[in-house]
Amino acid sequence: MLKFTGVTAGAVAIGTTVAAPQATAAGASLVHPGLLHTRTDLDRMAKKVKAGAAPYTAGFARLTANRHAQSGWTANPQATVYRGSGSPQNYVILYNDIHAAYQNALRWHITGESAYGDTAVAILNAWSAKLTSLQGSADRFLAAGLYGYQFANAAELVRDHADFDLARFQKMMLDVFCPLSEDFLADHNDAVVTNYWANWDLTAIACVLAVGILCDDRAKIDRAVEYFKHGAGMGSVKNAMPVVYEDQGLAEWVEAGRDQGHALLGVGLMGTVCEMAWNQGIDLYGYDDSRFLKGAQYVAKWSMGGEVPYTANTRRKGAINGWSGSETATAAAAVDPAMTRPIWAMIANHYTKRRGLSATYLTRIAAQAAPEGGGGDYGPNSGGYDQLGFGTLAFSRDRASASDSVGAGVSPSPAASASASASANSGAGATPSASPGGGATPQGGTGDDLAATGTTDVVAWTAATGITALAGGLLLLRRRNRSGGAAQ
Repeated sequence: MLKFTGVTAGAVAIGTTVAAPQATAAGASLVHPGLLHTRTDLDRMAKKVKAGAAPYTAGFARLTANRHAQSGWTANPQATVYRGSGSPQNYVILYNDIHAAYQNALRWHITGESAYGDTAVAILNAWSAKLTSLQGSADRFLAAGLYGYQFANAAELVRDHADFDLARFQKMMLDVFCPLSEDFLADHNDAVVTNYWANWDLTAIACVLAVGILCDDRAKIDRAVEYFKHGAGMGSVKNAMPVVYEDQGLAEWVEAGRDQGHALLGVGLMGTVCEMAWNQGIDLYGYDDSRFLKGAQYVAKWSMGGEVPYTANTRRKGAINGWSGSETATAAAAVDPAMTRPIWAMIANHYTKRRGLSATYLTRIAAQAAPEGGGGDYGPNSGGYDQLGFGTLAFSRDRASASDSVGAGVSPSPAASASASASANSGAGATPSASPGGGATPQGGTGDDLAATGTTDVVAWTAATGITALAGGLLLLRRRNRSGGAAQ
């Protein structure tokens, strides 16, 4: 049975009106730290790594081996950052410094060694003292969204550090990054609302939400949540997944008709939005009968070489009062099962561990991707820096406990969980073809700029990963042959 929703099933609508947001967290204090990681998460990482527990130690080894996670990193702030053709592009400097700040901050929380916290703070303070503008082509909106949400996450980890100038950093986020993302969601660069694919909206949603939390701005949080649910662009939840295949527990990811790299980017961004909202007591993971679970399962199955259904969709393109056209996608694009991004651990752990649901394809692909690295581990181009990564370290968790739901202000609904579980399990017996043993494809994708152009799950997590971590940051990966191919 197919369920059509959103603007991309068949002809695409043009409307740009966004309904007034409703308050989502009124009357309650925001959680800090409360973006991708809460205090409970950070304490868990530190405790597990200290105890030498798998798979945390393997994830921590990826962190310590990354060149960005070193306390000797020196920031190179710019007054103006440019991204896009026709401009003196220097955004590579920005995203490298952001990932260094984030990785050092994470390492500080896990080890308690002050040098890493001091380095993260020095990077963030240097940028807030100098950066005044983001410029370039339409890609400046991508820069604002991607690097805005990432910058906010790095800052959230050191917001209580004695030397961090939080107020100045908040001002930079409110003056430089967030206005571009808010403008894009409202006007889409004066283009037809569906001119831009889903990941453009999702970068903007992630930025507005992250800045809202960092700056204790409830209006921005509400705006991001409202757009996620009901926005006119392709990144809102029902437009990003316009068709639900109820009998298979899958939802078609609209950019699967475009290419694999952009689909992976979009899933990672939507997961990031859901996780940040969850940590403030807002359950977007479960919104619309856990629609995102079905979409993530779809992309996971497809990315591992499995057959997925695809209903043709047409989107309108062009500028308002300017040129116009349309584009139709009729089938899911070809995939490279060796391509991956560090996006799966966060999503799989939420649904299978926090919520206790079975998500076979998510479990398998997360195990294949483990231990996840971060920026710098997935190729030299910007697409390898679109996610902060290190999900094996940051999001591995035991089965659901009270602190995972009640502590975040979210109590799973038994009815919703049962419905989502039934959908997720439908058709789960199909086994997608596994990746051949090669793995020569750069894990961040081959494009220069991807953004621009159940109980059985426990067994699968362990058996498919084949990871052993050694003390002192050394990492040993075992390849384990299984039916259908080798674990990656």
